[in-house]
Amino acid sequence: MNVGLVIFPTGDGIRPDELAMAAEHAGYESLFFTEHTHIPTSRESPWPGGAELPEKYKRTHDPFVALAFAAAATTKLRIGTAVCLVVEHDPIVLAKQVASLDRLSGGRVDLGVGAGWNKEEMRSHGTDPATRHGLMRERVEAMKAIWTSEVAEYHGRHVDLQPLWQWPKPLQQPHPPVYIGGNGPRVLDRVLRYGDGWMPNVADPETLPPRIAELRERAGRHVPVTYYGAKPEDLERLEAMGVDRALFVLESGPRSEVLASIPSLA
Repeated sequence: MNVGLVIFPTGDGIRPDELAMAAEHAGYESLFFTEHTHIPTSRESPWPGGAELPEKYKRTHDPFVALAFAAAATTKLRIGTAVCLVVEHDPIVLAKQVASLDRLSGGRVDLGVGAGWNKEEMRSHGTDPATRHGLMRERVEAMKAIWTSEVAEYHGRHVDLQPLWQWPKPLQQPHPPVYIGGNGPRVLDRVLRYGDGWMPNVADPETLPPRIAELRERAGRHVPVTYYGAKPEDLERLEAMGVDRALFVLESGPRSEVLASIPSLA
């Protein structure tokens, strides 16, 4: 099982390139960054983690700019989003960002995607929260068409792309793996329909084994699973459950504090 790190890359915290170098030096397989384009001042949408929204949500770097710095500072470390809020992106622009990052990094990108929980945030981007899951699927499918076709087009309910050319194509073939984030009752359906892997973040990992087994039985193949929110003491148990990658969550903060908080893989 691989072990990686995930963090909110904030503008007032450790630089992404410094963290990436430290992660690679410590032997970690991957580094993932979260995404929020902004946080509306309205608090209509409750934060799933509790009553008070942490300050870091308002201060995150653009994940793809931060990941470019992380890629440039390392040679082996895989980099990715956990998760990219696809419903807040134009799919043509996002396809080019991901393909460019994958090619420039030497094929080291994993794209974790999610539909989001903050309804005000997605409304600011013109997204109807009621249709966000369908929109996410169509945008991911459209991006896959762009990545894999010389002349790409896509025609759905929410996304309609007339024939187009776009290069560069991703270095990874057929494209960077897309991990569908979420824990809801329909998440496995989404993984099977348009994902390449699953990225759960459940509080109790004991709920994972039957769902991982169901996912792989329905797929008829080994579907990779990246678990967001692991603790060092969970690693042996998670590996026995069939998890392929465990991500430790680092708290955002100054360079010295973040570096000191990285668990030793030894």
